[in-house]
Amino acid sequence: MGKTIVITGAGSGFGALAARALADAGHTVYAAMRDTAGRNASRVAEAEAYAAEHQVDLRTVELDVLSQESADAAVATVLSGAGALDVVVHNAGHMVTGPTEAFTPEELAAVYDTNVLGTQRVNRSALPHLRAQEHGLVLWIGSTSTRGGTPPYLAPYFAAKAAMDALAVSYAAELARFGIETTIVVPGAFTSGTNHFATGGHPAEQAVLPAYEERYAGLMDQVAQRLAALAPADAPASLVADAIVEVVGSPLGERPFRVHVDPANDGSEEVSRVADRIRAEFLTRIGLDDLLAPHGTAA
Repeated sequence: MGKTIVITGAGSGFGALAARALADAGHTVYAAMRDTAGRNASRVAEAEAYAAEHQVDLRTVELDVLSQESADAAVATVLSGAGALDVVVHNAGHMVTGPTEAFTPEELAAVYDTNVLGTQRVNRSALPHLRAQEHGLVLWIGSTSTRGGTPPYLAPYFAAKAAMDALAVSYAAELARFGIETTIVVPGAFTSGTNHFATGGHPAEQAVLPAYEERYAGLMDQVAQRLAALAPADAPASLVADAIVEVVGSPLGERPFRVHVDPANDGSEEVSRVADRIRAEFLTRIGLDDLLAPHGTAA
């Protein structure tokens, strides 16, 4: 049975790929993005063309995760247009690259605002509806960097993704008794097909850069090239979209808590397996093992 899904940051990358794949699977999908009448107007047109060509229910909705008002309006649009909301996919994110010291605290806060606080704004808009109906899925797009290999010059992004992962883990337990399920999809370093590296930001303050360039000349290019070399040539970014489709299509209560999609195998899955096991064991030890799976009245 098709579900109604909203995906943040769905103008490009994993979000756009997942929106199309989910629509192809028979779901009603709202590809959320900001500035739909401006710089993203062409992406709205592309989504409309895809929907018409493939005869699927792929729609777009204005949603800026930096604004609570925008998140509220987007969820209201989804509920009004589709009459339902079953799945929220937290995909919106922003990457910056450069020596960590070069970023001002305000620049780090801006990355955190998009990657972490943006999910909170959307949750505060969507969760009242999911709680009331006592079923649903919150799907978070994480990163292997939270527990796996962490090359330098990506610290603000890695720190924000780690914070988002921690938020997702806490939410999982707090939503279980409302029948709401949580899955964290954890992509590895896909250096093509996502636009992360192409559109990543850089520190505005340049004064410290020469000192780092002297000791770490060309490091960011080296990191990108070596990450690309680790991944098999037949491992496209669409693998992440495929994993999302499989999770969404699984029955309530049978979805995995965490799914890794990491062709380069940076070690994150191994570490997460231990961390998630310890989480489950600890909740069991303190008598809260019921929080490990959704079980609201409707569920």
